[in-house]
Amino acid sequence: MPTIIAHTAVVDPRAEIDDDVRIGHHCVIGPHVRIGRGTRLENSVTLTGNTSIGRDNHFFPNCVIGAEPQDISYQGSPTQVVIGDCNIFREAVTVNRGTEKDDGITSIGNNCYFMTCAHVAHDCKVEDRVIMANTVMLGGHVRVQHDATLSGGVAVHHFASIGCYAFVSGLSRVLQDVPPFMLAEGFPARPRCVNVVALKRKNFSSEAIRAISEAHKLLYRSKVGVKNAREILTGNGQLTPEIDTLFNFIDESAYGRHGRGRDRRKAA
Repeated sequence: MPTIIAHTAVVDPRAEIDDDVRIGHHCVIGPHVRIGRGTRLENSVTLTGNTSIGRDNHFFPNCVIGAEPQDISYQGSPTQVVIGDCNIFREAVTVNRGTEKDDGITSIGNNCYFMTCAHVAHDCKVEDRVIMANTVMLGGHVRVQHDATLSGGVAVHHFASIGCYAFVSGLSRVLQDVPPFMLAEGFPARPRCVNVVALKRKNFSSEAIRAISEAHKLLYRSKVGVKNAREILTGNGQLTPEIDTLFNFIDESAYGRHGRGRDRRKAA
């Protein structure tokens, strides 16, 4: 299908726009933007900076994608936003491009859902199938692993990481890394239990869920430490791939400052 551009949209002729793209009224598309096939922009969407967007994405009104990072040290270098396929960006979502402090790229994977007024700051890495509810705020350099869910009003400290299949409850303040498979909540957020509902929905085996639950008890109730927990689970025959993922994540967090593994460079 041909590309359809509303007559009130402002599209720089240097922008690269594939077939079957729809651009609504009062959208603004900058010169260094690339839009993949099948992507749809409702009215009043702004795409700027060095921004690459994959196929079949959907942007609702007042999204601003690719604007300069909110970092006073930024000097105007050609950093980027890279977005994959089949993502949904609801009203007033903002995604800032990267800085020189990292690899210069803010990236979003595939099949993510960003609800109204969610913010993805500079240098964030958001993997596949992530859900961010209304007004979730990611600080700079945050990593959100695949299949994680952040409920409404969650604020994530810069350099923190959210593990795969984790759930962060609404209005939580995330100062430290949230381990995979866990449900975290609070001010500050702490792992409270295993995210059993999501694991069942994703067809995790009952054996894997039992092993993760036992790991949670050892780590966050008995507080035996990662080394002892690993030995106990090995002895019980419960050292599953999911447990390796969990323990490796926790080990990574321990190398950074204040429980944030991505703070490692600053710690050095």
